[in-house]
Amino acid sequence: MTDALDRLRTMQEADLPVHGGRTLAYVFDSGLDEVDRVGREAVAAFAASNGLDPTSFPSLLQMENDLIGFAADLLDAPAGAVGTVTSGGTESCLLAVQGARDSRPEIDRPRMVVPSTVHAAFLKAAKYFRVEAVIVPVGPDFRADPAAMVAAIEEDPDRTVLVVVSAPSYAHGVIDPVAPVAAAAAERGIRCHVDACIGGWVLPFAQRIGRTVPPWTFAVEGVTSISADLHKYGYAPKGTSVLLHRSAELRRPQYFAYADWPGYTMINTTLQSTKSGGPLAGAWAVVETLGLDGYDRLARDVFEATDRIVEAIGAIPALAVVAPPDSTLVAFRTDGSCDAFTLADEMAARGWHIQPQMSYADQPVTIHLSVSAGTLAHLEEFVSALTEAVAAAVAAGPVVVDPEIAAFIAALDPAALTDDDFDGLLAAAGLGGGEGLAVPERMAPVNAMIDLASPRMREALLTAFMDRLQRPNRG
Repeated sequence: MTDALDRLRTMQEADLPVHGGRTLAYVFDSGLDEVDRVGREAVAAFAASNGLDPTSFPSLLQMENDLIGFAADLLDAPAGAVGTVTSGGTESCLLAVQGARDSRPEIDRPRMVVPSTVHAAFLKAAKYFRVEAVIVPVGPDFRADPAAMVAAIEEDPDRTVLVVVSAPSYAHGVIDPVAPVAAAAAERGIRCHVDACIGGWVLPFAQRIGRTVPPWTFAVEGVTSISADLHKYGYAPKGTSVLLHRSAELRRPQYFAYADWPGYTMINTTLQSTKSGGPLAGAWAVVETLGLDGYDRLARDVFEATDRIVEAIGAIPALAVVAPPDSTLVAFRTDGSCDAFTLADEMAARGWHIQPQMSYADQPVTIHLSVSAGTLAHLEEFVSALTEAVAAAVAAGPVVVDPEIAAFIAALDPAALTDDDFDGLLAAAGLGGGEGLAVPERMAPVNAMIDLASPRMREALLTAFMDRLQRPNRG
């Protein structure tokens, strides 16, 4: 009989590598074997513990309070600040929106004001909690436009329950002007959330090691809550984020309690009820292992890697950084001689995963990099691979979508996409059809086709594709 662990290891061979600093999206690698070991062992030790009832598992309560205390100090939180450990950035963002909505039960149709670069998690929250999202275009520097944000608030301040800014935004790696937006929100009695899911555990250390960082923490008056992920630049195992509130009063609407049923009285601090203690223990163990000095060292590594990547991109004529990064996220674009989707394929062929970002409004396709501390040791390899990949992409030329397929995509209605329509697109993209899906090694032709579609059509296509992927293995 084949051992299940052997089978797991075999299946995992097809996955992107999570160590080695070569996967520049989705995962964050400290490059430290000891950190990985401590995190894994802590997750395993507490995998069966249940965070539903901290009175039954007081170790989990202690670890959560320790992590919140550490984060509160990092983020300049006042003495009365409180927080919650969640399952990730999306849950932290969802709870920020839910808490703001439920703090104003008298409002029938609540709204929130967000920049167009806000993370999609907030639009997910808008859908789930029926909060109208007022999306405000950003300025030419890709940062939230304070005047435009204030104007959007003023369109209906009585229904506005939340304003969101990013530190940094995912797509471009720049920090929004938090201070003027937070001040405008505070003046009108509106909550202001800073989405620092990807920056919250690295920007404070950037400042500690002497880098200039625009103000964004609780030191900014008017900021009422901040989200920061431990499983990003905290380098903890997946499944942990923190959501901090300036006061216990601001957090209270986040809680769910229910006693009017025959079972136990339920009290939930997050969207989940039962939740494994493993991720919490993994995060606590990693933070305890690294401490402030360890994170300082990792910050030096990741910012050196980021600076050197930006310099390398600037030295390649076909590439240009979209905006000088405020943190560890780099977005760059290609010129007409180099196709971005082909470049991503060429990098993958050389063992590097970089993330294409589709065109948006008047902005072209870009490439996103989430740089890790573990990438620094492989910088020369990255620069060499990027140089070779650009040359190969230039030689290959741009991907051209067949005009008939382009016309077919343009004629489709995303609200009425049928199985036959989707099968035709799958076949055209070389992904198979019917019940069989075959993802090609090179994704440039597929991405080029998807990029022609409107955002709503992209959503419909990806939903249909995911539906086909998630079918049971039976028999």
